[in-house]
Amino acid sequence: MGEGMTRRERPEPPEPLGSPTVDAHTHLDACGCTDASDVAAAMDRAAAVGVTRAVTVADDLPAARWVVQAAHWDARVVAAVALHPTRTAAVTEDDFAEIERLAADPRVVAVGETGLDYYWDYSPPEPQQAAFRWHIDLAKRLGKPLMIHDRDAHADVLRILREEGAPETVVFHCFSGDAAMARECADAGYVLSFAGPVTFKNSRALREAAVVPPDELVLVETDAPFLTPHPNRGRANEPYCLPWTVRGLAELRGSDADTLASVTERNAERVFGLSGLPPVDPRPASGGTRSRSA
Repeated sequence: MGEGMTRRERPEPPEPLGSPTVDAHTHLDACGCTDASDVAAAMDRAAAVGVTRAVTVADDLPAARWVVQAAHWDARVVAAVALHPTRTAAVTEDDFAEIERLAADPRVVAVGETGLDYYWDYSPPEPQQAAFRWHIDLAKRLGKPLMIHDRDAHADVLRILREEGAPETVVFHCFSGDAAMARECADAGYVLSFAGPVTFKNSRALREAAVVPPDELVLVETDAPFLTPHPNRGRANEPYCLPWTVRGLAELRGSDADTLASVTERNAERVFGLSGLPPVDPRPASGGTRSRSA
């Protein structure tokens, strides 16, 4: 078996959590899901280990259309839509208008992921910052949480939030700052969502940051299919892999894993308004699958 095949192999499931929790950020389409049966199978694998719900997140327009469909296929799935900062080099007014229409869907629980990414050289800072400001305004107009992607752009992300005035709820997806940034975010009431890197032994600054926020400002996520937690780093990630991150984060915070699972479930319910969502209303099959080339 070649290296590429090995890296795509799914790990064996972790030991189930004793209390259910929510994957606060995943990409079911990028995990290989294309239709309702794929989504159901992925969520069945997750539910078997205690991950009973998931927020599937868009990064471009095809993904945004797909995640809204997915949120109407399975009651365990909700969606977040936005244009990823690396997709903002040539955004049109029509693109923004469609994101706004999709974000208004009642099963879309957040505007995201949006923010700034200075690591990849796909979009200059100026259009990224302009799009970030637009998404901040959209989240405030819709009364929905803002889900932030922040890579190598901590100072500018925090500055723009201050300049624009942050929405009532802000979630830093896959938080990657240090302890000082975690304190600044916690002081502002921002929610920090931790993914697989918090389990990596070489992520010293992040692991120090993970103990800073109070329980009520913590979420857990996979960011699947990326960032698979230890001990399966480099293999395929999916919502069912979340218990490894829960256990690693709980150990850092001096908590019991099942207690942290319960805390993060309650936080996800509060942050994303999960208890007040309308029931699923399956959409017509046309346009309801997403090609892997999309």
